[in-house]
Amino acid sequence: MNRKTGRLIFTTMCMVILSAAVSAFAQTSDPKIDRKKLANEVKAEFQHAWNGYKKYAWGNDDLKPLSRSYHNWYAEPLLMTPVDALDTMYLMGLKKEADKTRKYITKTLKFDKDLDVQKFEIVIRLLGGLLSSYQITGDKELLKLADDLGARLLPAFDSPTGLPYKHVNLRTGKVSTPISNPAETGTLLIEFGTLSKLTGKPVYYEKAKRALVETFNRRSKIGLVGTRINVETGEWTNKGSHVSAEIDSYYEYLWKCWRLFRDEECRQMWEESIPVIHKYLADEVRDGELWYGHADMDTGERTRTTWGALDAFFPGLLAISGDLERAQRLQDSSFKMWNLHGIEPEVLDYAKMEVTRPGYPLRPEIIESTYILYQLTKDPKYLAMGKKIWEDFKEHCRTDVGYAHLKDVITKEKNDGMQSFVMAETFKYFYLLFADDKILDFNKVTFNTEAHPVHRTWKD
Repeated sequence: MNRKTGRLIFTTMCMVILSAAVSAFAQTSDPKIDRKKLANEVKAEFQHAWNGYKKYAWGNDDLKPLSRSYHNWYAEPLLMTPVDALDTMYLMGLKKEADKTRKYITKTLKFDKDLDVQKFEIVIRLLGGLLSSYQITGDKELLKLADDLGARLLPAFDSPTGLPYKHVNLRTGKVSTPISNPAETGTLLIEFGTLSKLTGKPVYYEKAKRALVETFNRRSKIGLVGTRINVETGEWTNKGSHVSAEIDSYYEYLWKCWRLFRDEECRQMWEESIPVIHKYLADEVRDGELWYGHADMDTGERTRTTWGALDAFFPGLLAISGDLERAQRLQDSSFKMWNLHGIEPEVLDYAKMEVTRPGYPLRPEIIESTYILYQLTKDPKYLAMGKKIWEDFKEHCRTDVGYAHLKDVITKEKNDGMQSFVMAETFKYFYLLFADDKILDFNKVTFNTEAHPVHRTWKD
């Protein structure tokens, strides 16, 4: 065992011991936070949104809660919401409803469709959802669907660089859109790797792993990746670097693929990347507030002082990788952004504390980090933080038939959308924060970027 691996294992063990040591205290440390009551409330609101979907959008991808209608991503629906919501239902103990939905999915969902789909979204939502629900239920029909879908997505990897195209046709395998980004080239290995382990087909792991490595190999001389890349030439077309949209989950999967698969190369790529992120992207303002901004990937020069709803996953990633000090400081910044207008904007200029993109499409990242930090510290501060976020979320986003995006967090004007990820992620992380910790063993599960929990059930 080398020193880095030993240090990593020691850090992980310490985090587990800390979590266990203080768990009993945390259950009763703050009488103001009734976890059971809040968990039941979250479950009831999930059912409210699910019932709205069933009544007005059943068989389609997403509910439109203001017009009481539905939205499909493509010419034919792919059951985005049922697949994304399924493991959440099982975790919430809604077994009867989950079993009915599972049988509907296995009977109805087919992938032999002439559709050019965005590979990344299909992988994290559908492939991830099918695999997680298979592990929960043991229903082999779910694994068959996942295998069929995975095979239909494989042609996307057939580029000169091994970096996948952005779109692929599910029936013909025809690829399109060579301009992609690190998130879409590097956020595939949890799903394809798990599919590989569960089916015994190495090709899934190999293709997704190569794409991750090829993304890493194209980092700049100072170690940063850019925002857009041509998968045919390997050349960057946008050299902005950050931890936000189009890059975010690339970094997430470097660490998580080490956590799930014990892949040493993933750990090494993470350990080379994270010091560079701290060096060039971390930004301290107003007497030590910690934020992460944007920089040029070649020079490291600061280009923007923005942070947003998607970036708010990063405290959780820092926490699970062992950097609790930075994670807690950064979470405080995210919570400050949330409280500026009683709900977080899509993008904030943190230097000026001014909203630059005012929408809120029900994103889960801030509550994801809250859940992770509570699990690792058992600090009741994060229960209180989660309670405040939940109450604001419910107050401003609830409708008569579901939950709606906000067009503007300042005016609280609603927008007619309820994407499937609110069922997969937002409600799930709220529920897991407040529910009994025994529902899911945090130390034995790895969440994909759509919050689908995956267990390491295989031996290498």
